[in-house]
Amino acid sequence: MPYEVPSSLASLLSLFRPCFTAPTFETFCGLCVGLLTRVRGRTVTGMLIAAGLSGEWHHSRDRRFFSRARWSADRLGLVALGLIAGRLTEEGEPLVVAIDDTLLRRSGPKVFARQLHHDGSSPAAGPRAGRIAHGNAWVVAGVVVALPFLERRVCLPVLFRLWRPGKGPTQVAHAAELATLIAQAHPDRGLIVLADGAYAARALSPADLPRNVTVIARARRDLRLNAPPPPRRPGQVGRPRTRGERLPSLRERARSGGPWRRTRIEAYGERRGVEVAEQAGIWPKAWGATRVRAVALRDARAEDQIDMVVISSDPDLPAERILGLYALRWSIEVAFRDAKQHVGVGEARNRTRPAVERTAPFAFLCLTLAVLWYSLAGGAEEDVARRRRLAPWDRSKRCPSVQDMLVALRRAIIAGRVSASMGAQGRDRKPGDLAEIWEMAVA
Repeated sequence: MPYEVPSSLASLLSLFRPCFTAPTFETFCGLCVGLLTRVRGRTVTGMLIAAGLSGEWHHSRDRRFFSRARWSADRLGLVALGLIAGRLTEEGEPLVVAIDDTLLRRSGPKVFARQLHHDGSSPAAGPRAGRIAHGNAWVVAGVVVALPFLERRVCLPVLFRLWRPGKGPTQVAHAAELATLIAQAHPDRGLIVLADGAYAARALSPADLPRNVTVIARARRDLRLNAPPPPRRPGQVGRPRTRGERLPSLRERARSGGPWRRTRIEAYGERRGVEVAEQAGIWPKAWGATRVRAVALRDARAEDQIDMVVISSDPDLPAERILGLYALRWSIEVAFRDAKQHVGVGEARNRTRPAVERTAPFAFLCLTLAVLWYSLAGGAEEDVARRRRLAPWDRSKRCPSVQDMLVALRRAIIAGRVSASMGAQGRDRKPGDLAEIWEMAVA
């Protein structure tokens, strides 16, 4: 197997060796190469075929890797986190982590943790039709990074929790656990956690998280803060107050023509002008006595309404920074799409608990590995030029997509396989033998 792995990829995979025994590490490398090479039918046996090992390994070997072998998805994720923090981020800068949940549709009564979930990514026509489905729901934490050859930020998934509504911790509790793991792994760096409105709850209270964590989340438009508790008077007895007077809600301030100001923010790849209003205080209903800053955006369609409210557990962050950071949360939605469409996350058909709990994280981490490999060994300019030659009508393409990164990695893997197969017996190889190497990826 090692001779079929490009040296640039082998050096990355070798960093995960301490997470496995020697035989299990060999299986891990084979399945990684198989999944990243495969373009369709990305089941567990499909990985084996794409790696060119279906005639050498029994198919039970790759299944045992997920169902019985001793390895931890958390440990793999923390190694990937260390690679990202050390190679793709500036030293001393806070780590930006987006957390959200996604549904991997599964059918069959024997699939572990198969439950009915709301699938917000479903392309159903109606507001409800087709949006309820059986499957496994995952809470995912991904590091948001800026790559020099991209104009947008990308999210690299690193840590995962299987969410079982009514049968375990809530998705917000899982998010708090993942944020704590990341903060404890890098206590010398700040951590900014980005989450949507479903995670703005007591379980993700900054007071219960490590001190280096800042939470930025979307809040309800009728959010109402309290003033901080007043200082105690000399000689005052009784329990100290935990909150001050209730402040007018941002919605009320919008209707009364509150203190809106015009500013510009960096969001979604462009600089745009917006109108914002700010309010500082505490949010005792969810985040206790933590001092926060809430920022509201004016709805351009109605001057007396607000479009969105974002709340930050760091009251010293300016409104422009809070809104710009929250806009980065969308990168995890793009990562979910790329993982499902281009890597095949959710296509493996495992049923037992250990296999279900580890197959999806393994596939997500393969996507992270592919982007890591490309950032270190890829050729962005050459790949963009190649794509524009193939599609000359696409004149706006300036950066490689995640699909381009995967194609480049597949090309490197297959080229190494062809070179190895033609090395000693190149004169005896037939065109059909070489075509078979390419067919492994799509068989």
